[in-house]
Amino acid sequence: MTGFIDVHAHFLTGSYVAQASAAGHEAPDGMPAWPGWSAAAHLELMDRTGIDTAVLSVSSPGTHFGEDAAARRLAREVNDAGAQLVRDHPGRFGLFASLPLPDTDGALAELGYAVDTLDADGVIVETNAHGVYPGDQRLDPVFAELARRRATVLLHPTSPPCWQQTALGRPRPMIEFVFDTARAVTSLILAGTLTRHPGMNIIVPHGGGALPLLADRITAFSSASPPPHGPAPDPVAQLRRLYYDLAGTPFPRQVPALLSLVGSGQLLYGSDFCFTPAPAVDRQIAAINAAPVPVQDATWQSLTTRNALHLLSRLNPPATASPPQ
Repeated sequence: MTGFIDVHAHFLTGSYVAQASAAGHEAPDGMPAWPGWSAAAHLELMDRTGIDTAVLSVSSPGTHFGEDAAARRLAREVNDAGAQLVRDHPGRFGLFASLPLPDTDGALAELGYAVDTLDADGVIVETNAHGVYPGDQRLDPVFAELARRRATVLLHPTSPPCWQQTALGRPRPMIEFVFDTARAVTSLILAGTLTRHPGMNIIVPHGGGALPLLADRITAFSSASPPPHGPAPDPVAQLRRLYYDLAGTPFPRQVPALLSLVGSGQLLYGSDFCFTPAPAVDRQIAAINAAPVPVQDATWQSLTTRNALHLLSRLNPPATASPPQ
């Protein structure tokens, strides 16, 4: 495999958009409208930009709109749809399955189905679920099971519960997403979740959001509020264990800051298509390809693809590119 493996790529179904819109998400996270998506358009982008495989997931606002039973049905629906896309286009798509959090029992049931029946490559977890952050003890059974299964978890930002006061009237992906990413990872670290459940692999989106600049500050404060059981964690050491995708605006400033915190072996490619439109993906990949590579005799494609295959060993090179459907 020589092209990119895209670990941060999204798909949509008409049913999902209709249900989300009916629940009040007509303008998701303050964006003007839902983007369009089709497998054919996604494959055309991949073929044009050198992306061999895209691991699909459902983005914010996730699948839980306030009622547990409905969230369980919707998570099952989108996971079945994603698995069908993987089957229809072997080698081109993978799947990070959705979980109906904060419904813990529903999430555990869907995790088992997604991994054991659908052969999903991992799961996607929003940075908060109706204000419940990943380090909350109510979600600990889910992270314990993810660790037991040695699962890969893509964290994905969503609007924080206070966005009406803090988003400055702008779409929340502009600044709220990067800060909610930092908030969610800090929650996992300071609650001791990553220490108790070291078996899972976590992908932090958008180059870690604000984390590269906050790591030392989090460390300075961490001893003042240790987890209920066990010693205070070492935030920098914990952050160095995680993986980070390059979705968003990785250059010229974010990746250099990230590489001051973690090694190049922790970096993965992410496009954020379809919420990042195709022309913006073109510009992002051009910027990545033009940037200095931190490893001798490597390209950003070879570096991030090697890291992705180490993390997601089930992925195999496609035999041939799938024609548009």
